[in-house]
Amino acid sequence: MMWRAGLLQLLLLVWATFAAQAGVVRGRVSGPDKAPLAFANVAVRGTTQSTATNEQGQYQFRLEAGSYELVFQYVGFRPQFTTVRVAGGDTATTLDVTLLPESYQLKEVLVRAKDRDPAYALVQHAIEWRRYHRAEVAGFSARTYLKGLVRLLDVPAKILGIIKTDPSLKPGVIYLSESVSELTFRQPNVVRERMIASRVSGNSRGFSFNRASGRSFNFYDNLLQSGFSERGFVSPIAQNAMLFYRYELVGTTEQNGHQIHKIKVSPRHRNDPAFSGYIYLNEGDWHLHSLDLSLGQNAGIEYVESIRIEQQFMPAPSRPDVWVLQSQKLSMTGQGMGFKGSGSFNAVFSNYRVQATYPARPTEKAEAVAAAKPEAPITRETVAEVKKQRPSLPNLKRRVREQVKVVEGQPEAVAGVEPLGKGEVLRIEKGANERDSTFWNEVRPIPLTAEERKDYHVKDSAEVIKRSRPYQDSLDRKRNQLSPAQVLLTGYNYSNSFRRRSIYVSSIFNGLLYNTVEGVTLNLEATYTQRYEDRRSYSLTPALRYGFGARLFSPSLAGGYTFRPLSFTRVGFMVGRTIEDFDPATQLTPFINTSYTLLRNRNYAKYYQRDGGEINFRHELVNGLTLRTALGYADRRELQNHSNKVVIDVPGRAFTPNVPVNEELPDPSFGRNQSLTAFAELTWQPGQEYMTRPDGKFNMGSKYPRLRAAWRQGISGVLGSDVRYTRLEAGVRKDLELGLLGQMHLDGTVGGFLGNSRLSFMDYRHFSGNLTGFAANFDQFQLLDYYRFSTRQRYLEAHVNHHFNGFFLNKIPLLRRLKWQEVASFNYLSTPTVGHYVELGAGIEHIFKVFRVDVYTGLRSGQQLSTGIRIGAGF
Repeated sequence: MMWRAGLLQLLLLVWATFAAQAGVVRGRVSGPDKAPLAFANVAVRGTTQSTATNEQGQYQFRLEAGSYELVFQYVGFRPQFTTVRVAGGDTATTLDVTLLPESYQLKEVLVRAKDRDPAYALVQHAIEWRRYHRAEVAGFSARTYLKGLVRLLDVPAKILGIIKTDPSLKPGVIYLSESVSELTFRQPNVVRERMIASRVSGNSRGFSFNRASGRSFNFYDNLLQSGFSERGFVSPIAQNAMLFYRYELVGTTEQNGHQIHKIKVSPRHRNDPAFSGYIYLNEGDWHLHSLDLSLGQNAGIEYVESIRIEQQFMPAPSRPDVWVLQSQKLSMTGQGMGFKGSGSFNAVFSNYRVQATYPARPTEKAEAVAAAKPEAPITRETVAEVKKQRPSLPNLKRRVREQVKVVEGQPEAVAGVEPLGKGEVLRIEKGANERDSTFWNEVRPIPLTAEERKDYHVKDSAEVIKRSRPYQDSLDRKRNQLSPAQVLLTGYNYSNSFRRRSIYVSSIFNGLLYNTVEGVTLNLEATYTQRYEDRRSYSLTPALRYGFGARLFSPSLAGGYTFRPLSFTRVGFMVGRTIEDFDPATQLTPFINTSYTLLRNRNYAKYYQRDGGEINFRHELVNGLTLRTALGYADRRELQNHSNKVVIDVPGRAFTPNVPVNEELPDPSFGRNQSLTAFAELTWQPGQEYMTRPDGKFNMGSKYPRLRAAWRQGISGVLGSDVRYTRLEAGVRKDLELGLLGQMHLDGTVGGFLGNSRLSFMDYRHFSGNLTGFAANFDQFQLLDYYRFSTRQRYLEAHVNHHFNGFFLNKIPLLRRLKWQEVASFNYLSTPTVGHYVELGAGIEHIFKVFRVDVYTGLRSGQQLSTGIRIGAGF
């Protein structure tokens, strides 16, 4: 009898274990015409679980045994509530659903003379509640699933008719990736993400570029950044939205006891930074119920032709008065340089744990409304009347701060898992790309389409072949074919993909130069690079330079080794002979100097010979704090002009000697001397955000200024060094986002020499000037003489560039079609010799998408010195 009892207990245990296993609910969501409803939302009512359909309308859930009520939703369709029973064990239940289009009815409304479309008053309610809805969640955590898919529809044989297209690029899916992350958020906008699973089609060693925290759009913000335009876009419920949008009430329906208003939104002017599409508002609490919005070329986006954003919201678990994002789909189409393609990124949020800001929802101010007979038309509120009902939000900021402290006191990670570091906004866990198919089948909320399953199967099966040496060698044979365009313009790159090696040889365009010192000059450079899978790398760059006029041969070798990618640690060196400009940061590129010398009789650049070497080192000490050091020795020699050849001889204009003109040093000649110098620089980016992957760290910027402190020391008496000086310098850089007014770039530097210095002119502090019509760098001086105001004393330098991003030109009907953008500049220099030097500039960028033209005027101590026009790149 005992063995029977034991057998019964064993059977009961097996049955209980089998019954407790999760079952699968799957099916297809379609419309009445049987067409699939792609990216419809499916949620388990009363839980935090939700999913979405794929492009074929298919969905799936893995649920424990029991009875559940599923909610099927799709923008513009009536929700459907269906009860399903999940059997015990690893079973599959099929449930296909047909959704019916929502019937949005326009009720009869009594129109008064001062009324506009009823949609304006409805949207005004949402605007009045926007500030609350933006802050109603002090913090939350959720699981996110994100799938990215990019297709190429057309691929050119050559880019711009010059550069051969990589042979591995073909029409079809070029990027398919899935990721699962644990996401946390706290006010005001602190988002941290831990990616626990990553899968990239055809690359089992790679990590997904998907980032749930970087692809969500909060339409409760006044301004949204698309990532495809320098300017932001106004939300349809922004505080100033009425200036940018037209609204039209399409109709109203009732869903689950709520009145849902469907409102069409469109830009008030064709080129306004505004969306087109539909928003759905929840009557009473005025939450966004869902939205379907698009941006097109008229909105000013670049690189893509269209962007479409679809979002679905839902009440938060345990707090039905608080709504959270349930799902988002971002779709794009675009073409350029012969390529055509499309892409989509689908995100599903589940397992929400929400910390609300208020214990209960505030109330609107009451507004007296005249009673109407039941059969009489409804008198719709006006915008002015809605504004009088603005909700009272006492101590909103204080309430947010209090609840944020509660969130911060909660553990961010489970026991045994290292928490994210300060400033770390994304961490891809080690082993995230090692999950097997069983794991993905259990956690994937959106089923794969037939196309996606095929792409995974084909590329994963072929990965071993593609990583093999014969396959990569076959691709390299095509990549490494030499073309005339590479020799003349772009340079030639030889690759050995299997060994991760490459050799780049510069083009004749960059290597054939002319100056009055060396004459016709051939400067041949090649760079050999070896990379490793853990992102370590080293490079060697030999250079052979020969000036035919001076018969001067200048060989050199430079290199570097990055051996700690997580801390950006790199050691480098340079040895040999180089021909240097007295101003190391000059905008006078070799090509510009060659052109002006041959065509305009202007030999602006002044050179000297440098024989010696340098070793340098870079290391990030802690997050955001980077140290750079260098130690160099040089034997420096003065050079003379050896050529006076020109293509166009300008009458009455002769070449000047190879001696810089400077107001502090009347005679910069130095003959020959030696120098031993040490250099150290600390850069600090407070609040530096970064992401980490098992193979490296990636800095992502900060809202705070970038600070810099530098020290350069000339050491005398060692190795015959003739120089003795100490130069200290401090700087600050900051980019300011000013909403629709654009962005401002600030850069300031202050410094000087200490004590009684002994140095040559090349050791002076130089300022990047420009006397040509071409601007190599618009963030520097554009009318300043190259060497005239270089100093060995104290100095203050500042540059301000403001990009208006079309704020003014987009309001002019004819000009806004050109998509030009305005820019303004301010450059300032102060030294004891120059006094106060100022440049004021105004210009237009994005001309033919790539050019920028500015007009400048220069002032010295209030007296105008010169004016000029500068042309350069302005993307």
